[in-house]
Amino acid sequence: MPRVKRGTKRNDRRKKILKRASGYFLTKSKLYQAAQEAVERGLKFAYSGRKQKKRQYRSLWIVRINAAAKINGISYSLLINGLKKAGIELDRKILADLAVHDEQGFAALVTQAKTALGEAAKPA
Repeated sequence: MPRVKRGTKRNDRRKKILKRASGYFLTKSKLYQAAQEAVERGLKFAYSGRKQKKRQYRSLWIVRINAAAKINGISYSLLINGLKKAGIELDRKILADLAVHDEQGFAALVTQAKTALGEAAKPA
């Protein structure tokens, strides 16, 4: 068996890790093993962070919708329930955008939700 020297492959792999670790503090950006651990940890946080970002935006939208709904005299849960009963299928991102940028349009949606709730409350 001929002897195999790993020069270029090993160097390329190490350079890739060290390039990703540039900007890290002290040995984490200079030494391969410390850099490898730091980069793996960072990638793990980046992955979970992409999932958390979606949760945080949804909760922000709900807070904005709730604040605008309270101004219009209805709670968040009643508003969502009324919109579903009225057949209005807007997601929370759009509702939050309306609540912030178009108060009159949001108020119109609230009145539609209130009327749908009022009709649902009447006995058949």
